[in-house]
Amino acid sequence: MLWRAVLAACAALFWAVAPVEAQQLGIARTEILTISPERLFLESAFGKRIVQEIEEDSAALATENRRIEMELTAEEKSLTEQRETMEPQVFRELADAFDDKVQEFRVTQDAKTRALGQRREEARTVFLEATIPVLAQLMRETGASVILERSTVFLSTNATDITDIALQRIDAAIGDGSKLPLSPRP
Repeated sequence: MLWRAVLAACAALFWAVAPVEAQQLGIARTEILTISPERLFLESAFGKRIVQEIEEDSAALATENRRIEMELTAEEKSLTEQRETMEPQVFRELADAFDDKVQEFRVTQDAKTRALGQRREEARTVFLEATIPVLAQLMRETGASVILERSTVFLSTNATDITDIALQRIDAAIGDGSKLPLSPRP
């Protein structure tokens, strides 16, 4: 009998405190919350760091591509100019070697471009995994049983959107994410 009274008191206390917690967050107590995952990533310290790193790496790759293209263009021009003075077989061997070099450049640079895309996707995955405890805590505080992606919701009030609160808490929990397990920059 006593345990029922204690249990009832705990339940009453939980339900009395939970709405206050949710209201202090500026969110109505609700079963359904919404969030903008794109905003969450891009506006977080972690997302900003990753985006900046990828932009820097992309710019460096573009600079490298332009430099190599200029070198290849000069080499092609030189080879074309020498064509008249070479034996056809010697020219063909040099032209084939040049074509192989161009193909190798394309394959190598394409791999670097794909690596940047993979890094972006890996960062998003690591970020999402790191945010789960924060989002789960927000669900507990608001009494929610689900968080939906904001863009898939047809109609709702902004009172269910926890993106701003989640951003604050995620930044507090993981900062720029530099301590999270992420592949090193190329």
